[in-house]
Amino acid sequence: MHKDVNRIVETTETEASLPTLPSIHDAKPLEEGGPTARKGFNYQDEIAVSLLLDMLESEEISCVQCETNDDVILVWGSGEHAIVEHVQVKSNTSNSTWTAANLTYKKNGKAGTSIYETSLSRDSFKEVSRFRIVTLRHVDSDLTPLTFERGKPGREPDHPKIKSLVARLEERCPDAESVKKNGAQYWVDNCHWDVRESEAALARHNLLRIIQLSVKAGFPLLPESAGVVLVELRKRVKVAGDAKWEPDRDLKIIPRKDLLDWWDGRLVEITDGATVVSGGKLIDKMTEAEVSQPVIRLAVEMRRLYAAEARAPRYMEPNAVEAMQWRVKSKIASLQSKHDAGELDDLNDAQFHDLCLSSVDGLSNSLVSGIDETAFLKGCMYDIADRCLLRFKREKA
Repeated sequence: MHKDVNRIVETTETEASLPTLPSIHDAKPLEEGGPTARKGFNYQDEIAVSLLLDMLESEEISCVQCETNDDVILVWGSGEHAIVEHVQVKSNTSNSTWTAANLTYKKNGKAGTSIYETSLSRDSFKEVSRFRIVTLRHVDSDLTPLTFERGKPGREPDHPKIKSLVARLEERCPDAESVKKNGAQYWVDNCHWDVRESEAALARHNLLRIIQLSVKAGFPLLPESAGVVLVELRKRVKVAGDAKWEPDRDLKIIPRKDLLDWWDGRLVEITDGATVVSGGKLIDKMTEAEVSQPVIRLAVEMRRLYAAEARAPRYMEPNAVEAMQWRVKSKIASLQSKHDAGELDDLNDAQFHDLCLSSVDGLSNSLVSGIDETAFLKGCMYDIADRCLLRFKREKA
């Protein structure tokens, strides 16, 4: 088991007398405001992606839930020994540090509305509860012990700073108690304050982790391929966050087995696709999108000619070739993202292929060389598709 999982703070003796509690796997969220108002949640989604990568690395995490009974939920282990970690993500960008006063601030003075009380209230399922607060901002000295790993020096229940923090919470929220009759001491013992980086820094870190995990799996990805995987993982957590528990419960819960199956298959697809010289992957992707056979044959030929020219350019400087390739990749990445996000739902797959072609035509028109590079740019687009970095058929979550 994970070193954090080994240490479970015991619940109170009254737990045996409590009513039967639901499992986190079966509990419909008490409110679903998140899925209906998630615009701008990019930081939270990047955090969720990092937790999916944690699950890929650790067999102790059995599933991740997005926007159910908390921003993100991690389930460690399974069955009667499962531990549920309730994750709240706070992306406030103020320059001030987090304090106990921030943690216990009640909206309009109403009991139960502070971050601390809300987090403690999640201790309402039959599984053992743990808590995590993820923030951009750092914490002051009173909250610093929560940033230490559970079970490490400085986290002992009788440590002066821990005792002081428990007293502060009990003073400011004297009636705070979970349905399991747990209070401030339990929350402090089982809470980890996770200070993260900016969204941009998180994205870079997630990209690096994808590359490292692919190397570990024996299918090393280049940065551009890892970037595609990162976009797909973001899409997965966005879809999970947007979905409603009823009727799409299965979209909101991402089991480790399902993620591993997807990850293994995607690594093979991308790395195999990068080695195919015949255009076979391109043919498959265009056929899936129901593009006509004559157009597919032309696409394969344009890709072949492009590949020959890109390897040994006869009339372009290598830097010019690379610059055009990046322009195509940038344009295609934007279109693919919009297509996957559902912003182009009025287009079928074949029409999306047409949009990609016309967008590449636009790139050619904007070149200052005065030379018609349309065929080269289209060949580049088809090469991107052949290497599994572009799909014309919209992928279902």
